Amino acid sequence: MLKIFNSLSGQKETFKPIDEGKVRMYVCGMTVYDYCHIGHARVLVVFDVIYRFLKYLGYDVTYIRNITDIDDKIIQRANENNEDFHALTERFIDAMHADTDALGVLRPDQEPKATDNMPAILKMIDTLVEKGYAYAAENGDVYFAVDQFADYGQLSGKRIEDLRAGERVEIDSFKRDPLDFVLWKKAKENEPAWDSNYGSGRPGWHIECSAMSTEMLGHHFDIHGGGQDLQFPHHENEIAQSECCHGEKFVNYWMHNGFVRVNEEKMSKSLGNFFTLRDVLKEYRAEEIRYFILGSHYRSPLNYSDEQLDLARSSLERLYNALLDLTPGEMPKNSDYQQRFERAMLDDFNTAEALAVLFDLVRELNRIKDTDRARAASLAALLKYLANLIGLLEAEPAEYLHSAVTESAISDQEIEEKIALRQQAKAEKNWAMADQIRDELTEVGIILEDSPQGTRWKRS
Repeated sequence: MLKIFNSLSGQKETFKPIDEGKVRMYVCGMTVYDYCHIGHARVLVVFDVIYRFLKYLGYDVTYIRNITDIDDKIIQRANENNEDFHALTERFIDAMHADTDALGVLRPDQEPKATDNMPAILKMIDTLVEKGYAYAAENGDVYFAVDQFADYGQLSGKRIEDLRAGERVEIDSFKRDPLDFVLWKKAKENEPAWDSNYGSGRPGWHIECSAMSTEMLGHHFDIHGGGQDLQFPHHENEIAQSECCHGEKFVNYWMHNGFVRVNEEKMSKSLGNFFTLRDVLKEYRAEEIRYFILGSHYRSPLNYSDEQLDLARSSLERLYNALLDLTPGEMPKNSDYQQRFERAMLDDFNTAEALAVLFDLVRELNRIKDTDRARAASLAALLKYLANLIGLLEAEPAEYLHSAVTESAISDQEIEEKIALRQQAKAEKNWAMADQIRDELTEVGIILEDSPQGTRWKRS
């Protein structure tokens, strides 16, 4: 049975969907004012794998991942660029899709934008005000009254008294309580704005996700996910406003992936250790980045470094090398490898343990590759099948191993011609010439591997 670590309870729980056979899942997506960074990549890949595996288990999954296309950062960036905010967000939505497609991330079932869901957002705000959970302040903003929700802090484990003691009270604040958070912001001059019962303005960030998730998945759904940094205050605020608005439990299972760290420090622009996915893709292939992300359990910190990505590259090449020169045969049914892989994934989506199973499979495959081709072909089919479940090994082995991130000084045809010359030299027992050709190829980053089936090559 599937076990999921629920951030709400702080422990693993057996997964039981609200409606048998169906899963409704919402994940907080990107705020589109810049390119995806490695932290975004982790969220995208982690929940893509969760989506894939839930479907593998036979669930009818509805997966929603929103897009925040209006907030302070977007407005600021659009003003800096002297461009319309719609043009800015559409440009970065296109860039995000290009990045997610490269990473092998499946598109969610729906990808709602905040600006397309203003009626639902305003309806929710109106309900909260009518029920006494929110109030319109004198400055034209609308705030949620945190002290009206007795369970505030249930997700993060924070106590209102402790939060209030550490909160700085702004002199000109129109809040009744320093913990109250904004639902609707009064329009400033030359800012995008929408009409409402409280005057012209735009929504706060937290209300956007509550409105979009409940509009598309219902007032009570199965899984809500995102990065660990969203647990407080974003997800805490979502629970408060959603449960006050609808009078029922909001979400059953809260899932949060760990931070990406660089040299054991949290990645951030202020520390100067910030990497966009596009920058990393200049040095590493997308599947290598995906493998790097899946090499650690999703809840653990992920330490970014060239050494870790190099390790991911070599590990992935080892998997592809095992498939080289083999036509996958009939896959063995209910094998020990498949059972172990499934057990790892059923245990809170433990991709690190699932990958270890793949390498055990590769060891046997390589051991019998030259002596039992039928069994090897069967294991190759199983390897590809299991790896595909988490979005790996979807390319043709030779094509992947022959590809390179940067342009090479030598073409595939030239490599094949040199290998043919080397084979001729070896046939003529001209070992010096054969070694010279190997050395020449090594100098331009081409690695040769001799086997009974012939000489294989890959780019370093």
